[in-house]
Amino acid sequence: MPVTIGRIEPIAVHLPLAQPLKRATGTTTTADNLLVRVEAGAVVGWGEAAAAPAMTGELLPGMVDAVRFVAPLLEGRSLDDIEGAVACMAQALYGNPGVKAAIEVALYDALGKVRGQPVHALLGGGRRDSIPVLRYIASGDTDTDIADAARLRADGCVAFKLKVGARQLREDIERTRAVCAVLGKTRTTAELGRSEVGRAAPGVLVCADANQGWTEANAIEYVRAVAATSQLDFLEQPVHGDDLAAMARVAAASPIAIGCDEGLRSARDLRDHQAIGAAAGASLKLGKLGGLLAAQRMALLCDSLGMKVNLACKIAEAGVGTAALLHLAAAIPSLQWGVALTSTYLRDDILVQPLQYANGHVQVPRGPGLGVEVDEARVRAFAA
Repeated sequence: MPVTIGRIEPIAVHLPLAQPLKRATGTTTTADNLLVRVEAGAVVGWGEAAAAPAMTGELLPGMVDAVRFVAPLLEGRSLDDIEGAVACMAQALYGNPGVKAAIEVALYDALGKVRGQPVHALLGGGRRDSIPVLRYIASGDTDTDIADAARLRADGCVAFKLKVGARQLREDIERTRAVCAVLGKTRTTAELGRSEVGRAAPGVLVCADANQGWTEANAIEYVRAVAATSQLDFLEQPVHGDDLAAMARVAAASPIAIGCDEGLRSARDLRDHQAIGAAAGASLKLGKLGGLLAAQRMALLCDSLGMKVNLACKIAEAGVGTAALLHLAAAIPSLQWGVALTSTYLRDDILVQPLQYANGHVQVPRGPGLGVEVDEARVRAFAA
């Protein structure tokens, strides 16, 4: 007998970070996230999205209200028709991609539990079951970042993202050089003369993210200075996302590959970046694009255009959002620029059993749905 979508409940939570994360847009100490709980027959599905006022325009109270607005339109529909539910939300509610993503993920979690299949199977099947995790280096202090990079590398991590754009340009250049040196990503280690210069294992990826923090001139100065000594794999969103012409000029002048993030909201945006050489790859987030289906289509488009893919959670999604991104990571064709998971930056997660990280990798959950169990008592404790 077909299972229908039952009660849809939005839950706002405030999750403290283990330590502050400094970015060009400010310092983050707490994650303000939306959880969506969907009842469907005998199962419960969970979805999650972070409030992202600077990226999607969504604030947590408005996200809760948006879920309450669309819930009556979805309740009673067939759980099997998730694409129909997505189309219904698109027709009824403009924007609000984080809200739509959280609801869609909860529906996929519920459907997977009903069918006894993991979400990646519902997306067409898994291509990989172990995902290398892109870890943030984001204290903003050079000595702390050097120590963090060395510690993470010693723990077996193989992918790193350095947050830049929030301090003086010269500080960012020197901090990037120092971190690259510790990770063995230097062109000539003798130039730096640092005793802690390391040796990078094959496949170690190091990138930087400016979060739109620079002018075009500053971005060009950064990439040229860093590339002279360091092997940075890519630089994400150096200038404002809406200024594709400036992005293209930076990319043309840069020895380092340039990626887009804040400037990417649709397939048209991706094609526009590729057409003028403004980006060699893209950062895909479920909450920015509107869910698993939209992000999967964008990843397939990247593949067809010859562009690299980075998957990322918003800072800082808990275990539900992390599990959803892992299932997407398992299903898409390629992941040349890594997967940034952010539940590790929380002081406490909301899962009964946390995801297991080892040697810089995490296993894609194998159980039905998202393959994780939510601790509802913990959720209620963090509820706003």
